[in-house]
Amino acid sequence: MIGESRAAEEPIEGHPGLVGVAVTAAAILIVALMIAATPALREAAGNAISGDTEALRANLEGAAGVITLLVLAALHSIVFYPAEILNAAAGFVWGFWLGLALVMIGWLLNALISWEIGRRAARPLLYRAFGERRFLRYQAVVERGGAFLLLSMRVIPIVPFSLFTIVAGAAHVPLARLMWTTAVGYLPLTALFVYLGTRLEELSPTDPILIVGGGAIIVVIYLAHRLRGALLGERDSGDRRGAD
Repeated sequence: MIGESRAAEEPIEGHPGLVGVAVTAAAILIVALMIAATPALREAAGNAISGDTEALRANLEGAAGVITLLVLAALHSIVFYPAEILNAAAGFVWGFWLGLALVMIGWLLNALISWEIGRRAARPLLYRAFGERRFLRYQAVVERGGAFLLLSMRVIPIVPFSLFTIVAGAAHVPLARLMWTTAVGYLPLTALFVYLGTRLEELSPTDPILIVGGGAIIVVIYLAHRLRGALLGERDSGDRRGAD
């Protein structure tokens, strides 16, 4: 009986145990209930999801705004609103350096939470979404790509920040590698949008940082298209091999 109980709890052939899934679902439910039961957090979450940047800036003011920012970053692990909204609002409220430090702490917290969701509970859903064989091929691509792929996916965001982190957790990417590549790779675009937030009231099209940042975004979009093509090519070749 003891052996059977342990077998029910432990992952088998790459599948997460039922306990991990249950604990993760309970944690997500607790966070959702906490946000729903706290008017300030509920309002801030609604503003972030709806894209109401002006109202969101008001939500982040004061000492309580730091907690609000961290909760919103954690919420992004299950609700994929545009992260740039939070970055710009933080820059407007706290200025560049403090705003950048706070949002990077928030996104690193998000990376940890999303990685845990992926590692403990997301694999069955990803199997259903992609098919088990296809997901295992994606996992092989992540493993072969190593740190370079992780950095590329942060610098060149093809999929939502948290969704990719969940996939990385499900694909058994080591936590230390995920965290440092997140810190390094996500910093440039985060810094750009925090800076834009600091300049919202006096933004000028001749601002050199805005010009450079706009050019960088165009380059990122182009590279994202190329990287997406490469990944799809990897997938298609895998599909052909599977068919053979």
